[in-house]
Amino acid sequence: MSRSHTSARLPHTGGDALFLTDAGLETWLIFQHGVPLRSFAAFELLESDTGRAALRAYYLPFLEMARDTGHGFVLETPTWRSGADWGAELGYSAAALTRINRDAVRFVTDLAREAAPGVPVVISGNIGPRGDGYDAGAPVTAEAAEDAHAFQVGVFATTGVDMVSAITITSAAEATGIARAAGRAGVPCVISFTVETDGRLPSGEGLVAAIRAVDAACDVPPAYYMVNCAHPDHFAAVLDSAGETAARIRGVRANASRLSHAELDCCETLDQGDRAELADLYAGLMLLLPRLSVVGGCCGTDHDHVREIARACRRGAHVHAPA
Repeated sequence: MSRSHTSARLPHTGGDALFLTDAGLETWLIFQHGVPLRSFAAFELLESDTGRAALRAYYLPFLEMARDTGHGFVLETPTWRSGADWGAELGYSAAALTRINRDAVRFVTDLAREAAPGVPVVISGNIGPRGDGYDAGAPVTAEAAEDAHAFQVGVFATTGVDMVSAITITSAAEATGIARAAGRAGVPCVISFTVETDGRLPSGEGLVAAIRAVDAACDVPPAYYMVNCAHPDHFAAVLDSAGETAARIRGVRANASRLSHAELDCCETLDQGDRAELADLYAGLMLLLPRLSVVGGCCGTDHDHVREIARACRRGAHVHAPA
């Protein structure tokens, strides 16, 4: 296989255009709209009319935002918990998970056609970690991770998604397994790492070291990397010293809150942070990430956060454009 990144067919990796993506789907549903989710499994909402209506209410304003502001959009399926491990724990058979993952792709594709005709929309099959996105848990091997994730990656590959995105990944080994599964399935892959307040992965690995390790271990490396589920203050210093590896990070989905993952786990109310401040911090990240092309949010963020982030990044691109 080629060592080149499998990104040639991705419209948001070939130029300077800024693409938006969504925010904290699960926290928006649970805390802002009182929608109960078992183990944060938003995919179960696809199984009922009321659930699908809640997902529409979440996704449509983002697509309309992209349409109205002239940005492209990376549209993630609500399938963070519908991999083989979590699906089985929630009582779903392989056949049911196959149907649900395919249905999720149809659902978001139909929304994009309805709400954002003419907008460059990248359909992404969303993959979550085998365990908790805040806790690396017991060490895993890349081989075990590949075996575990090959099922969901394989299903997405049959649907015509533009790519798969693995979100809140906590170790280089699991990221490697996912990237290898995607390479074998012939679908571009994006890895988004969770980091702690010290900028390190929950596994203890450094962010830059993890990216380099995954790239070195894969015949077809990820198309690019992202950072998510942490406040910019938690990882900006790491990016400042990332050297050439910073060019491999194209996306950020930050938390609104500066709280640690342990603190967030104990919260009974939603910490939405300061939208304007968060947006300004994103604009600052553009100086540290020369190829930043995807911005959105994670825990505690919503449509208003992403709207402010888009405005700030437009201002930042104008201010820092070469003379």
